[in-house]
Amino acid sequence: INFHVPGDIENQVELEEKTRLINQVLELQNTLEDLSARVDAVKEENLKLKSENQVLGQYIENLMSASSVFQTTDSKSKRK
Repeated sequence: INFHVPGDIENQVELEEKTRLINQVLELQNTLEDLSARVDAVKEENLKLKSENQVLGQYIENLMSASSVFQTTDSKSKRK
């Protein structure tokens, strides 16, 4: 009977270790899911900003081509 006790303790320790590892794995999975969701959100935001940037860039180009100030500096730089 005495020989059984160490085995039981070993089993208990092994079980606790396994449980601890499983919990760590689950925690990591949650962290990964959270991170990938954040990455998706950042990508989406990035796309939005890119298209806003394009619109602003076009708007600025239009303003510059419509403005005489930029045209005179253009012709001055062309003369040099």
